[in-house]
Amino acid sequence: MKRRFNVKGVCIPTKHYMVDVSDRLEKLKVLVDAAKYLVINRGHQYGKTTTLVAFVNYLADEYPVISLNFQGLGEEIFSSEAKFCQAFLTKVATCLKRLNLATGWLNAQVETFFELSQHLTAMCANQKFILIIDETGVASNYQVFLDFLGILRDKYQLRALGQDFTFHSVILAGVYDLKKLNCGGSPWNIAWDFTERMAFSALDIASMLSDYEADQQTGMNLAEIAAEIYAYTSGYPFLVCRICEYLDEELGKNWTTTNVGKAVKLIIGETRPNTLFDDLFQNVRNYPELADFLYGVLMTGKSYKFSQQNEVMAHALRYAFVRNVDHQLRLHNRIFEIIMADYFISKERLAEDKAVYNRLEIDVFADGKFNIERFFEKFSDHYQLHYSQRSETFVEREAVFLFLFFLQPYLDEKGSYYLESKPNLAVGKRMGVVIVYDQQEFIIELKCWHGELYQQDAYRLLTDYVKQRDANAGYLLTFDFRQQKEVKQEWISVHGTSILEVQV
Repeated sequence: MKRRFNVKGVCIPTKHYMVDVSDRLEKLKVLVDAAKYLVINRGHQYGKTTTLVAFVNYLADEYPVISLNFQGLGEEIFSSEAKFCQAFLTKVATCLKRLNLATGWLNAQVETFFELSQHLTAMCANQKFILIIDETGVASNYQVFLDFLGILRDKYQLRALGQDFTFHSVILAGVYDLKKLNCGGSPWNIAWDFTERMAFSALDIASMLSDYEADQQTGMNLAEIAAEIYAYTSGYPFLVCRICEYLDEELGKNWTTTNVGKAVKLIIGETRPNTLFDDLFQNVRNYPELADFLYGVLMTGKSYKFSQQNEVMAHALRYAFVRNVDHQLRLHNRIFEIIMADYFISKERLAEDKAVYNRLEIDVFADGKFNIERFFEKFSDHYQLHYSQRSETFVEREAVFLFLFFLQPYLDEKGSYYLESKPNLAVGKRMGVVIVYDQQEFIIELKCWHGELYQQDAYRLLTDYVKQRDANAGYLLTFDFRQQKEVKQEWISVHGTSILEVQV
């Protein structure tokens, strides 16, 4: 059977191209061998279920695994102890039959957790069963499930004292951390976190593409394509596979870095948003504090040090909307940055204090090229007309938004942008915007004026980044709030690097 890239449901090695996760499985097994009780908490579509399915097969020769999922069973099974116990034992019996293990001792009339505990003691007395429960988020809303976890916790502690038998190891997977439920003491505070990386590295992506290339022989540069996909996704499993799916099925199997960018535009422009984006925007709409936090990280370049006690930060990290980079929170990946920036811009497009519609000027384009110098002239005129008299506080907070608001209409099917957030105390707030238009790339630094010393540091850091990207030039846009400011646009040379300095 021809394999393909899969973004819907569990991935199967014989049907789908997959990243080799054997290193994660080895580390997970070390914890299971040590009889640990575990939680695996990651964002939606982060590969949890695929990893657990692979892990069941990985353990098959050594442990009998009971793998359950309460999704799709409705609320009725959580309405009483009796119904939950009966549903749980029915699912256990189904797993045991699949493993060709005896189930005659199971009693479908079990109606209390005390009786269920006795059943589990008998079941586990002579066998090291592993219990895996996936997608625990829905079940955690019901007290009867939390009471069930309390039973497992008590049996785990009694086993440590040599007074009971229970599951050798239990793994609960989902978005929510059951160890931190606000229910007067979590019933799952005995569990260990599985903290190993589950996002894909560039090497992981290259290994998956190597399998694909062996079948398809497209001639792609594996390392280059893998690096480009990683640059957009930061290894978010769903996004990695979605890009690959577009390249394989919609872009003629033409694996180039340019087409990676086209695949990203297709993902962002999907008329029926995928469930990952739906989840992100639903959280943003329903949780204003989260929206404000993400706006601060994305649009103002604010630097937040993660605090587990901060509910908003913990929520954003739990859902993988952000990631912890050198103890600072950043949006998880470029694609999230683009769709969130587009969301904030579209949401505010009619707000009087920000949204002044700019008229597209066709002379910004010539011979299919984006004339960046002409664009900056237009932006400078636009800014002087509408914002130059605004307060320093307003402009400093909204500088990136104002620039992207003006830029967005110029980006047709050939153009895109992404943000490069690089807070640095030496130069004050600064944000990078990289504009990609067809084969052109423009590296732009946006900063606010905080003195000549900071400006010199900005030159140095921009030239370093331009050289790192092997680009021909860089662009520095400075928002100057001084009364005697100089509005200018000129080319300068800094350490042998050409920089177009624009000051508004």
